[in-house]
Amino acid sequence: MFGMFKKDPVEKLRKEHARLLAEAHRLSTVDRTKSDAMTAKAAEIEAELVALTQKGNA
Repeated sequence: MFGMFKKDPVEKLRKEHARLLAEAHRLSTVDRTKSDAMTAKAAEIEAELVALTQKGNA
């Protein structure tokens, strides 16, 4: 019954990835170093997403 309230890990990672990219874009005009750090975190999450989707398709 409570299984329908569980969050999909892929969807959670997609939202976090989008949030990080939006924040990186906002910071790109203010603090380039922080923007680059946010972009790097987003890239790590994107790698996790790719791994999860390939694992799910296999």
